[in-house]
Amino acid sequence: MAIHDNGVRAEEITGAVWVKATASDAYNDCVEIARLPDGEVAVRNSRFPAGPALIFTSSELAAFLDGARKGEFDGMVG
Repeated sequence: MAIHDNGVRAEEITGAVWVKATASDAYNDCVEIARLPDGEVAVRNSRFPAGPALIFTSSELAAFLDGARKGEFDGMVG
């Protein structure tokens, strides 16, 4: 059972250890993720660390990462 709802303020997620990609630039233009105690994964915008977080199941995140590895979202970046 999920502990957090989508859109929860990221700062309200206690104990989260946020991970940012090493490709992030000096302006913190990146996405950060944190594994939650119940196995779900939170995602936040590093420019707004106190802002909302989206919560995904492990299988949802795995499907996204698989699509990203296959280039399915390459058209999303300029």
